[in-house]
Amino acid sequence: MKHGKKVNHLGRKVAHRKSMLANMASSLIEHKRISTTVAKAKALKQFVEPLITKSKNDTTHNRRLAFSALRNKYAVAELFRAVAQKVGDRPGGYTRVIKMGNRLGDNASMAMIELVDFNEVYNKEKSASKKSTRRSRSRSKVGSTENIPSSEGNQEQSTDNSSKETPAPTPKTKAKKTTKTDNIKKSESKKEGEI
Repeated sequence: MKHGKKVNHLGRKVAHRKSMLANMASSLIEHKRISTTVAKAKALKQFVEPLITKSKNDTTHNRRLAFSALRNKYAVAELFRAVAQKVGDRPGGYTRVIKMGNRLGDNASMAMIELVDFNEVYNKEKSASKKSTRRSRSRSKVGSTENIPSSEGNQEQSTDNSSKETPAPTPKTKAKKTTKTDNIKKSESKKEGEI
């Protein structure tokens, strides 16, 4: 009986299972997403997530532990460089399993397992929502709310105050406007002289 035993042997001996998971984890780290059966994807999730957690702390010991599990030095290098930088602030849940239906040949349920931080489709929506926050009010909105009259008797006072409070245009803005019109007049006079 298999009561309380959580490890899925996947119909393989121990050596075959470890080799298969090492190869699948190396492929996942290299390609960022792979397609496999649901059972293998769940077993791979349990296998690769502790390795990604170890990659956050780049020490010789952690690299050796990762190499003993993955058995591929290129996958270890990619894990400790690119993957560790992307998942540095994530506290867990580095992979996502998405079910894709059944396989045509033997009707096995298929799934895609991917690294969460390398999916641009989901990350674009999150970054767009962060940018939509407003920090402070603009000055034009603050000035317009002060000039709203509260009653008819105060209308005359508010118009007098608004005429006093509005600042006179600075000489810089006048100079800019006149230079633009001067430039237009100069260009028109050049065109008339050429014709």
